[in-house]
Amino acid sequence: MIGRFVGAYLTKIITPGKVLSIFALSAIVMIAISITSNGLVSMWSILVVGLFNSIMFPTIFTLTLEGLGELKAQASGLLCMAIVGGAIIPFIFGSLIDSFGFKTAFILTILCYGYIFYYGKMKSS
Repeated sequence: MIGRFVGAYLTKIITPGKVLSIFALSAIVMIAISITSNGLVSMWSILVVGLFNSIMFPTIFTLTLEGLGELKAQASGLLCMAIVGGAIIPFIFGSLIDSFGFKTAFILTILCYGYIFYYGKMKSS
């Protein structure tokens, strides 16, 4: 909830796209720290990723529907169907763990957050 409250406040003083890109970049940094460290540092850095996830879905949803007018209902439905990535990515992540190891598999999540970063930057300009 801390991340959600902080994120909600930040989206009032900074453009939501910029907040989204900052949170995505922060998640990437935390994952990189987790990959390159061990023990408590690795554990806490990966847990902090959840803090940065807190604003992502509502912000992405709002930014996607912004300015669509009458097409909002259709876009909303398509966006809800796109959540299937939440079922596909963990399967791929598990396959990567089996093939290459746990820390190497996190490169997939970095790529996913990289796309969210790009989307936030695109929407903030």
